[in-house]
Amino acid sequence: MCGACTGRGQAAPGQGRRMFAGQRPGRGRAAMRETAAMRGIMPCAGSKFADEVSTVRERVSGWLYLLGWTVVCRMPRRWAEWMFRQIADQLWRRQGPGVRQLEANLARVIGPDASVMDLRRLSRDGMRSYLRYWLEVFRLPVIPPAEILGRMRAAGEEQTAFRHLAAGRGVIFALPHMGNWEHAGAWIVLRGAGKVTTVAERLRPESLYDRFVAFRERLGMEVLPHSAGASRFGVLAQRLRAGGLVALLCERDLTGSGIEVEFFGEPARIMGGPAALAEQTGAALMPVTLWYQGENWGAHIHREIPVPETGTGQEKIAAMTQQLARVFEDGIARHPEDWHMLQKVFVADLDAGRLRPAGQQPPPAG
Repeated sequence: MCGACTGRGQAAPGQGRRMFAGQRPGRGRAAMRETAAMRGIMPCAGSKFADEVSTVRERVSGWLYLLGWTVVCRMPRRWAEWMFRQIADQLWRRQGPGVRQLEANLARVIGPDASVMDLRRLSRDGMRSYLRYWLEVFRLPVIPPAEILGRMRAAGEEQTAFRHLAAGRGVIFALPHMGNWEHAGAWIVLRGAGKVTTVAERLRPESLYDRFVAFRERLGMEVLPHSAGASRFGVLAQRLRAGGLVALLCERDLTGSGIEVEFFGEPARIMGGPAALAEQTGAALMPVTLWYQGENWGAHIHREIPVPETGTGQEKIAAMTQQLARVFEDGIARHPEDWHMLQKVFVADLDAGRLRPAGQQPPPAG
């Protein structure tokens, strides 16, 4: 279904349901290539496509996401739910690299006393939750705003966050990969937060990334590419100094040199961008944890993590990031089946060859 399920990194969705509009009739291989190029999946004959599709796997992935958006959003919801549960169970039974890594991560959450069967049941529930996320992403363009608002069960410091924004103080929502963060973004925009700025990992094929960006922009988000480096951090800082809202998924280190923290009793690397932005801009760093609550969505906006009064800038960022990890621990432990982490997080699992000294990089942006 997606790259994360095969261990190739988490993929993301593309554009909405009008992406097949304008299809040209044609026959033969050339016409098929022309039609596919128009849809953004394959290059036209003779064109250069260094940033486009380079493998059969990427083409298939791109077509699957197109299929998801054009078909799933038109299916009766109960049919779609049944289909995605079957997909989740099939992926779970196959125990591919993504499922095995999910189980390795969840084993840290539930501890050594849990049985193998307990872990397997939890990972099955985790895959069902993960596929529910993708089902809802594909259907989100057709979910009415009233339903997005009405099915959210929010707790914590929502009003505090809105008071900060009303007073012109920027707010950073730092999240783990839990529940449905796309829905949460749509929900907070509909609640009146204004545009939300976020960062997205670049995906392949490039057309898939472009459609994913378009999808989030339609929800009211500004999306910056993770590959933009220091300039990305500067844009996020500008948005926060202007009193905006930034939302960053951050418990998976994409740089190889994130902040090392203790996470479920083990060293782990997570992104230091949220804490660095708070330390440099004065914005409020507020962790957010998400989960599924029956057919509804749950969210907890936690209290602000303040900038320490003493220490160097790097020491302050490290201390804030450790506090962030503690909040994530609590949220994940309460809803482990909704932690959609099919990639490596803990230092013991990471490739030592790609690790750089913790925190030794330009300020990351999540």
